[in-house]
Amino acid sequence: MTRLRIATRESRLALWQAHHVAERLRQAHPTLAIELVPMTTTGDQVLDRTLSQVGGKGLFVKELEWALLKGEADIAVHSMKDVPSEFPDGLMLTCMLTRADARDAFVSNQFARFSDLPHSAKVGTASLRRQSQLLAKRPDLHILPLRGNVETRLRKLDEGQYDAIILASAGLDRLDLSHRIRERMDVQLSIPAAGQAVVGIECRSDDQTTRALCAAINDDDAATCVRAERAFTARLEGSCQAPIAAYATRHGEQLELTGLVAAPNGQQVICQHIRGTRNQPETLGDQLATTVLELGAAQLLAQLK
Repeated sequence: MTRLRIATRESRLALWQAHHVAERLRQAHPTLAIELVPMTTTGDQVLDRTLSQVGGKGLFVKELEWALLKGEADIAVHSMKDVPSEFPDGLMLTCMLTRADARDAFVSNQFARFSDLPHSAKVGTASLRRQSQLLAKRPDLHILPLRGNVETRLRKLDEGQYDAIILASAGLDRLDLSHRIRERMDVQLSIPAAGQAVVGIECRSDDQTTRALCAAINDDDAATCVRAERAFTARLEGSCQAPIAAYATRHGEQLELTGLVAAPNGQQVICQHIRGTRNQPETLGDQLATTVLELGAAQLLAQLK
């Protein structure tokens, strides 16, 4: 019997994702013995500053990657929107699961929709991507930092610290908290982060046995879309330091990709679309990145650095 050890963060949402991966793997390989290896990452520990201030989204994955490199785990389960563009030597992304609802969620105890927010309303988010897009449409809003796990963020809303908060629909759905969503925000209002709502699995590059086990649960559509999105952000050196969004959808043999680069205050937004064959998602992402760079994203990103 083969044994597989899964490195995961310890939050409820991360554990849900790890258990979901474990169940999918058991369905594909009934004799597989699976063990979870829960860990706390730097991103979970540093909650008094925004991610852009403490080093970006890679803070949620590096401890899990160390566990892989040291042989303490065989795979690591990630939210793909937290995974940096580059992998450490010896590690690779081996598969992605079916995408859930990629839209951002408007959560409020007072207002039914984003458009209902009064002038100067207080909105909580930890994401510069969300902040820039909301301010582009409503510059009067007060965007306030919001860190912590999903339950902590909801508690802060319930305590009255915010008029509304913005979370990921997929996370709330996975935690049986869909009833807290007042509006699933159209992607025209808030373009998702690259990889949002997709669970990915990372492993050692030379571990052929594990790669073969994981191949059975790979979702090709999700993987293709996320490859295009990540190619776009990689070309722009995308991280939490810059408001960058990318979202791809498949239409038959075609792939449609939307990409955005914005100023944190929302006063400058560069958003473009591209459509092409699904067989070359990275090429599509790179082409769209070239377009936005030529339209002013290069200067904007240079200023943000």
